[in-house]
Amino acid sequence: MKTVNLYEAKTHLSKLVAGIEAEGEPVVLCRNGVPVADLVRHKPSAADVEPDPELAGARYLGDPCAPLDESDWPEALR
Repeated sequence: MKTVNLYEAKTHLSKLVAGIEAEGEPVVLCRNGVPVADLVRHKPSAADVEPDPELAGARYLGDPCAPLDESDWPEALR
Protein backbone atom coordinates (compact mmCIF):
# COMPACT_ATOMS: atom_id res chain seq x y z
CA MET A 1 0.00 0.00 0.00
CA LYS A 2 1.41 3.34 -1.07
CA THR A 3 1.41 6.28 1.38
CA VAL A 4 1.31 9.87 0.09
CA ASN A 5 1.09 13.26 1.83
CA LEU A 6 -1.78 15.53 0.77
CA TYR A 7 0.49 18.07 -0.91
CA GLU A 8 2.05 15.37 -3.10
CA ALA A 9 -1.42 13.91 -3.81
CA LYS A 10 -2.68 17.31 -5.00
CA THR A 11 0.33 17.72 -7.23
CA HIS A 12 0.24 14.20 -8.73
CA LEU A 13 -3.43 13.20 -8.49
CA SER A 14 -3.69 12.14 -12.15
CA LYS A 15 -0.63 9.88 -11.82
CA LEU A 16 -1.93 8.38 -8.58
CA VAL A 17 -5.31 7.58 -10.15
CA ALA A 18 -3.63 6.11 -13.24
CA GLY A 19 -1.55 3.87 -10.97
CA ILE A 20 -4.63 2.71 -9.09
CA GLU A 21 -6.36 1.91 -12.40
CA ALA A 22 -3.36 -0.02 -13.69
CA GLU A 23 -2.25 -1.86 -10.55
CA GLY A 24 -5.32 -1.75 -8.30
CA GLU A 25 -3.15 -0.96 -5.27
CA PRO A 26 -4.81 1.49 -2.83
CA VAL A 27 -3.12 4.76 -1.85
CA VAL A 28 -3.28 6.11 1.71
CA LEU A 29 -3.48 9.90 1.96
CA CYS A 30 -1.73 11.38 4.99
CA ARG A 31 -1.74 14.77 6.69
CA ASN A 32 1.46 15.36 8.64
CA GLY A 33 2.23 11.64 8.45
CA VAL A 34 -1.16 10.60 9.86
CA PRO A 35 -3.44 8.57 7.56
CA VAL A 36 -6.71 10.41 6.84
CA ALA A 37 -8.19 8.80 3.69
CA ASP A 38 -7.80 6.00 1.17
CA LEU A 39 -7.88 6.14 -2.62
CA VAL A 40 -9.13 2.80 -3.90
CA ARG A 41 -10.25 1.37 -7.22
CA HIS A 42 -13.99 1.73 -7.83
CA LYS A 43 -15.97 -1.51 -7.71
CA PRO A 44 -18.92 -1.65 -10.10
CA SER A 45 -22.33 -1.90 -8.47
CA ALA A 46 -25.08 -4.26 -9.59
CA ALA A 47 -26.58 -1.39 -11.61
CA ASP A 48 -23.33 -1.11 -13.63
CA VAL A 49 -23.33 -4.81 -14.63
CA GLU A 50 -25.37 -5.96 -17.60
CA PRO A 51 -27.35 -9.20 -17.19
CA ASP A 52 -26.16 -12.31 -19.01
CA PRO A 53 -28.38 -12.76 -22.08
CA GLU A 54 -28.18 -16.56 -21.74
CA LEU A 55 -29.91 -16.30 -18.35
CA ALA A 56 -32.76 -14.11 -19.61
CA GLY A 57 -36.05 -15.46 -18.30
CA ALA A 58 -34.37 -17.94 -15.92
CA ARG A 59 -36.33 -18.52 -12.72
CA TYR A 60 -35.46 -20.25 -9.48
CA LEU A 61 -38.45 -22.29 -8.36
CA GLY A 62 -37.11 -23.61 -5.05
CA ASP A 63 -36.96 -21.98 -1.64
CA PRO A 64 -33.42 -20.56 -1.24
CA CYS A 65 -33.86 -20.57 2.55
CA ALA A 66 -34.99 -24.20 2.83
CA PRO A 67 -32.52 -26.50 4.61
CA LEU A 68 -30.77 -29.12 2.48
CA ASP A 69 -30.81 -32.83 3.13
CA GLU A 70 -27.47 -34.42 3.90
CA SER A 71 -27.64 -36.24 0.54
CA ASP A 72 -27.77 -32.88 -1.29
CA TRP A 73 -24.29 -31.92 -0.03
CA PRO A 74 -21.17 -33.09 -1.88
CA GLU A 75 -19.44 -36.02 -0.18
CA ALA A 76 -16.38 -33.91 0.67
CA LEU A 77 -18.48 -31.38 2.59
CA ARG A 78 -20.57 -33.78 4.72
